[in-house]
Amino acid sequence: MTYIICEPCVGVKDTACVDVCPVDCIHPTKTEPEFATLDMLYIDPNECIDCGACEPACPVEAIFPEDNVPEKWKSYIPVNYDFFKK
Repeated sequence: MTYIICEPCVGVKDTACVDVCPVDCIHPTKTEPEFATLDMLYIDPNECIDCGACEPACPVEAIFPEDNVPEKWKSYIPVNYDFFKK
């Protein structure tokens, strides 16, 4: 299972979650060129170890375990997966 970043992150991109991730699976980071052009962050489902460190670190409460994504934000699940299919 992975964690999913949802709508509250859009336009915010607070990187507190990036700072606490032990496997660096949240992208783009501030050092990646895409950071300036994308409007939210994404969690790599293949890299995420389901540790949960990112969830409490998010100041806008945008991160959820995939199985607990609120119904109104379920559309962010495929968006998150699709980001890493590039």
